[in-house]
Amino acid sequence: MIELVIAERCVRCDACVDICPTNVFDAVPDAPPRIARQEDCETCFMCELYCPTDALFVGPDCEHAEPTDEAKILASGWLGQFRRDSGWGEWAGDPRYRNEHWRMDGVFLRAREMNERR
Repeated sequence: MIELVIAERCVRCDACVDICPTNVFDAVPDAPPRIARQEDCETCFMCELYCPTDALFVGPDCEHAEPTDEAKILASGWLGQFRRDSGWGEWAGDPRYRNEHWRMDGVFLRAREMNERR
């Protein structure tokens, strides 16, 4: 479940707001996105994958929020771990091997648009 948005790392791109299939985040003008509906998080890690600065921490428990200490998370090296483990961006610098198969944003953005119409 999404636990933290690290304000110091956030570049306010709102990629997490746009990609989240369950609309967990609210965009905030001139501030990091706010976790507005944490209980709706499905622990899909899409926000963590799309965050270009590893400013998000998604905890492994998909059913319960866990008390999370920001300083411990920053010191742990866990930020961006899912992205590294998945190979996200591995070939970003080589135009012959773009990670197009990872680009699921079109799927999730379409699903979000459908949910918003309901």
